[in-house]
Amino acid sequence: MATAKLMDFDKALELFEPVLGFEVHVELNTNTKMFSDAPNPANEAYHAAEPNTLIAPVDLGLPGSLPVVNETAIRSSISLGLALGCSIAESSRFARKNYFYPDLGKNYQISQFDEPIAYEGSVEVELEDGTLITIPIERAHMEEDAGKLTHMGGATGRIQGAEYSLVDYNRAGVPLVEIVTNIIYGTEHRAPEVAKAYVQAIRDIVRGLGISEARLERGNLRCDANVSLRPRGTDKLGTRTETKNVNSMRSVERAVKYEIQRQAQILADGGTITQETRHWHEDTGTTSPGRPKSDADDYRYFPEPDLLPVEPAAELIEELRAALPEQPVARRRRLMTEWGFTDLEFQDVRNGGLLDVVEATIAAGATPATARKWWTGEISRVANTQEKEATHLISPENVAALQKLVDAGTLTDKLARQVLEGVISGEGTPQEVVDARGLAVVSDDGALIAAIDEALAAQPDVMAKIKDGKVQAAGAVIGAVMKAMKGQADAARVRELILERAAQ
Repeated sequence: MATAKLMDFDKALELFEPVLGFEVHVELNTNTKMFSDAPNPANEAYHAAEPNTLIAPVDLGLPGSLPVVNETAIRSSISLGLALGCSIAESSRFARKNYFYPDLGKNYQISQFDEPIAYEGSVEVELEDGTLITIPIERAHMEEDAGKLTHMGGATGRIQGAEYSLVDYNRAGVPLVEIVTNIIYGTEHRAPEVAKAYVQAIRDIVRGLGISEARLERGNLRCDANVSLRPRGTDKLGTRTETKNVNSMRSVERAVKYEIQRQAQILADGGTITQETRHWHEDTGTTSPGRPKSDADDYRYFPEPDLLPVEPAAELIEELRAALPEQPVARRRRLMTEWGFTDLEFQDVRNGGLLDVVEATIAAGATPATARKWWTGEISRVANTQEKEATHLISPENVAALQKLVDAGTLTDKLARQVLEGVISGEGTPQEVVDARGLAVVSDDGALIAAIDEALAAQPDVMAKIKDGKVQAAGAVIGAVMKAMKGQADAARVRELILERAAQ
């Protein structure tokens, strides 16, 4: 694949205005699928399932099978629409979106076309420096997911060059809500940052509602980023590209920036932009062509004849509205004030799951400062090493319990890190790891005095220095004692005993 020429980002922004749009797909965590009784298990169980075992006749498009709408999915879709500031349709209808592809056994997708469940809303997103941007929402509509193809025998894992493909229908029929923005103007040089912040905001909203695990790396949340450029001083929109299924926040930001630079160079060289889907390559930080982007007419939409319109009662809508959680921006600002964090301190925990677990850790008894220290420090370090999400390594309750052992003097910070390692490895609670590994701080005077005597015998001149007023010389003895006792000595008590000895 030839490497595209890229224009300097700042130069691109001098010549062109970026225009954005996003389509975010949210998988709903219902017990069963959108139109069948096939199971829809949580992430770990889903990924552990054998291919083509989480299926029903409807998901395979078998003759004679009829869809039945999942009521929980409808309630979740309404809640999400309300959280996005949308109006909820008095009546909305499912439609058939027709296209042939092996991952949809019916050869059509049940979706919503011109009558979505939610429409005309907006969501407020917060950039890293606290700037607020309002993103206009065109619609949020219900649909079913497609299956998954695995391309075999090629070097890249993509269909190009593959010898054959395998299809797994486990994902076919999983409930989705697709959130479509209106055209987004005015982001300028912050366009990549706005893209990342918007997807983060959607993730925070759906997690707050409890309707999706919203893990990008697992495909629970998928973003298609539309980017086009128009020359400065013109009103005519440029041709857009749609970068598909970008699977991390950082990648959303990088993909938008890359497309701005790529398109700017093509336009500056006198070329034209092809309206197409593009694939994001995480390893190279580039996009490549997918397929020409079809217009709605190509899908031959028509009303789904096997499903009645969805007509939620006004009472249900108000019930769901009353149950909405606090909006993410308002919640972050409230928590920052309550916890007494500066803007800089809060940046490390402000987004997504980390904010949730820090709040839960505080609720379990840790102070805001210690909760932040653990989650943004040692736990994040281990998560990066293991290439896992920090929030999946240890529970907030265990982090709080670990800190309580430190506060009680049972553990030093160094010992606590060893205990953390044991908890993450599955050895039990912090107290169970302490007991099993024998990691508690030794504060017994007899054991400490014996270690001090041994250290002083090896450094006979130290005590004379301490008696002469050079108290800092005690550090050498403390260090020797800590080493001899494998870091488990109570350093403060060791110091007290050394100074008591010198005063005699």
